[in-house]
Amino acid sequence: MTEKTDFSQRVIDSIKDSISAKERLLASAETIATIARVSEVLIESLRAGHKLLLFGNGGSAADSQHIAAEFVGRFAFDRPALPALALSVNTSALTAIGNDYGFDEVFSRQIEALGQREDVAIGISTSGNSPNVLQGLATARKMGLHTVAFTGGTGGKMMGAADHCICAPSKETPRIQECHILIGHVISQLVEHAIFHEQSSVSRS
Repeated sequence: MTEKTDFSQRVIDSIKDSISAKERLLASAETIATIARVSEVLIESLRAGHKLLLFGNGGSAADSQHIAAEFVGRFAFDRPALPALALSVNTSALTAIGNDYGFDEVFSRQIEALGQREDVAIGISTSGNSPNVLQGLATARKMGLHTVAFTGGTGGKMMGAADHCICAPSKETPRIQECHILIGHVISQLVEHAIFHEQSSVSRS
């Protein structure tokens, strides 16, 4: 009984930690303004026929795929697809580039191939210091893409590596990732509604 009670308390503590991180996110006027601006940049870019590229490692790779799916599929209601691509999904490209050029270039090489001026590139790294994400952002910036960083804490090296940096207010990787997917959902909803002008509640799973 004691062990079960202990685990129940750990569940409660973890949920409280997640809520606390999101409350700090909500309380940051600067971060809220940056999320709003990134949404506007995406709306302008997609309306002009450009696309979204997302990239990151591990859980951030999964977040990239998740957010891309919200654009290509749908977020809250049926509408035409929006062009978005996660750069972690092509394993042949990842392994070939990693083998031939080094792991630091697995995203920058794909951006060089797929990115076009005025596209939007979102690099995701909980530490803000992932070399391949930094290199991807640098290449995107050089090519004239709009660059966005999703990171945590004080931003790490990514703070100065992108046009817009969204820092999840936590030093814990799980809490940062939970904020990142919330931010991704908020942006997806704002973009979808602005482009397709339809009110809808998020009712799907």
